[in-house]
Amino acid sequence: MSITEINHWINGAEDPGQGQRRTDVYNPATGEVTGSLHLADAQDLERAVTIAREAADSWSEVSMSKRMAVMFKFRELIHAHTQDLAKIITAEHGKVLSDAAGEVGRGLEVVEFACALPQTLKGEYSDQFSSGIDVYSFRQPLGVVAGITPFNFPAMVPLWMAPLAIATGNTFILKPSERDPSAALLLAKLFKEAGLPDGVFQVLHGDKETVDGLLRHELVDGISFVGSTPIAKYVYETGLAHGKRVQALGGAKNHAVVMPDADLDLAADHLSAAAFGSAGERCMAISVAVAVGDAADDLVAKLRQRAEDIKVGEGTQDDVEMGPLITPASQDRVKRLVTEAEQAGAAVVVDGRELVVEGREEGFFVGPTVLDKVKEQMSAYQEEIFGPVLAVVRVETLQDAIKLINANPYGNGTAIFTGSGNAARTFKRGVTVGMVGVNVPIPVPAAQHSFGGWKDSLFGDLHIYGPDGVKFYTRGKVITERWPHENDEVAASMNFPSHD
Repeated sequence: MSITEINHWINGAEDPGQGQRRTDVYNPATGEVTGSLHLADAQDLERAVTIAREAADSWSEVSMSKRMAVMFKFRELIHAHTQDLAKIITAEHGKVLSDAAGEVGRGLEVVEFACALPQTLKGEYSDQFSSGIDVYSFRQPLGVVAGITPFNFPAMVPLWMAPLAIATGNTFILKPSERDPSAALLLAKLFKEAGLPDGVFQVLHGDKETVDGLLRHELVDGISFVGSTPIAKYVYETGLAHGKRVQALGGAKNHAVVMPDADLDLAADHLSAAAFGSAGERCMAISVAVAVGDAADDLVAKLRQRAEDIKVGEGTQDDVEMGPLITPASQDRVKRLVTEAEQAGAAVVVDGRELVVEGREEGFFVGPTVLDKVKEQMSAYQEEIFGPVLAVVRVETLQDAIKLINANPYGNGTAIFTGSGNAARTFKRGVTVGMVGVNVPIPVPAAQHSFGGWKDSLFGDLHIYGPDGVKFYTRGKVITERWPHENDEVAASMNFPSHD
C-alpha cells in the first residue's frame, strides 16, 4: 500500500513545512500505516501565525455581505462533498460511513447558522438616551484564533469553530488531531474554492509543541479546544496566563437514567446506539445506564440482545454498524477497564474483549460490551472509557440517580427515559449537567443553541457554536455619541457625568 504525504495548509496551499519530524497515520480497521504526517516546528508556526495576523487586518474589513457569500458557497461545497469527507474520516478514524456522513451533517448545521450572522450580529441602539446623545453597541472580531480539535470528530468539531470565527471576521488556524488529519485539508480546499482569501483559514499539523506554541504566541488572540479534561484544563490555564480568550471543552461520563415507567424497548434501542455508535468514541456517548428500581433486570436483558446483534467490522462495508477504535493503545485501555470491572465484581453480560474481525485481524477492534452491577468505586465507572462499553448501575429511586450523577466530576450530557412528565421535570432541573435529554440519549443541541457541559467538562465561560460561539469570537464595543449644533451650549462639568 502506498503511503500518502500529509502536508500543512499555509497561505492557501499545501505546504510540507520546515519541520523534520513526522508521525504515522493508520487505518484502524486494518492496522496499516496509510499516511506520513508532517509535524510543524517553531518556524512553521511563526510563519502561519504571521500570515494569519496580516490576513486578519484585511479580512476584518471585508463587508458582511461578501463574507456571507463565501459562507453560502462553502455550505454548498460541504454538502456536495459530504461523501468525500466521510470516506476520509472512515479511512483514518474507523467509524462507519453513515456515521461519518452524519458527523459532516451536524457540522454543516453550524455553517448554516454562520450564514445567518447578519441577523445574529446586529447591535443595539438607544436613541436620545440623554439630551442629544445616542448610545449604541456592536461586536468586532478578536483577530487571530486557533482551534485545537480531537480525533473523534475530525470534520464536525472544526466546523463547530471555523465558520463562526471566520464569518465574524477572524482568521483561523486549525490544529487537528494527528491521528486523523486529512479531513482538515479537504475543508481547507473547500474554503479556498468558496472564495476565502489565502491566510484566513490555515491547517497546522503538530503535537504538544505546536499546541504550546499557539497558546503562548503573542499574536494569537483566542483558543478553542475540545479534548480530554486534563488537557482542557492545561490549555485553559496556559492560554489565560498568556492573555488569550479560551474555551476548553473536556471529557465526559454521560449517564442515562431509565425509570420503571419507561418504554424499555425504546430505551434499550437508543442506549445501545448511544453507547456503541462510533465505537463509543464520542464525548456525548452514553457510558452509564442508571437503572431505577424494577427497570434493571428487563433493561439488562434487552441491552444484551441488542449488543449481541451489532455487526462489527470495517466501516466501509454496507452491513457494518460499528468500526474499530482509533489506536492499539485505546484498544488495550478498554480491555483493561473491562477486566478490572470484572475482577471488582461487575457482571460481564456481553464481552467484546476477544472479538476478532475475519480478514481484519490486525485491526483495533473491541466488540460491544455490557457490564452490570457496576459500583462507583470501579475504574470502569470513574474513568472516561471512550470505547464501546455500557456500564449498568442499579439504584432504587430517581433521587438516588440524580445524586449519583451530581457526584460525578463530569457534567457534559445526560438523559432520562420515562413516561412521567413530573419525573422528567424533576430530573432536568435537578442534575448539574449542561445538556439534558428527555427520551433523547445524545442531547447535542441544534446549531441555534450552544454546546457545552458543566463542572470538569468545560473550562471557560462560553460554550461552543450557537450564540455563545458568536460571543466568544467577538468583543463588544459601546459608543456614546453626540453631534452638537453650531449654537448649542454644552456645559462641561468636573462632576461624574449624569444623563438628563
